Amino acid sequence: MTDFKDKAKGLKDKVVGEAKETYGKVTNDVKKEAEGKAQKAKGAVEDKLGDVKK
Repeated sequence: MTDFKDKAKGLKDKVVGEAKETYGKVTNDVKKEAEGKAQKAKGAVEDKLGDVKK
């Protein structure tokens, strides 16, 4: 993947992860909250990977 695609995918995962985490907190769904945190972390890694490839 190109650095732009990695950064875009990372941003998408961070945004979706944040939404899942917030949904989990609001609905008291611990599993969804954890899923969101994991997806945010994955997005952060992909974002950094895009920076490294530059």
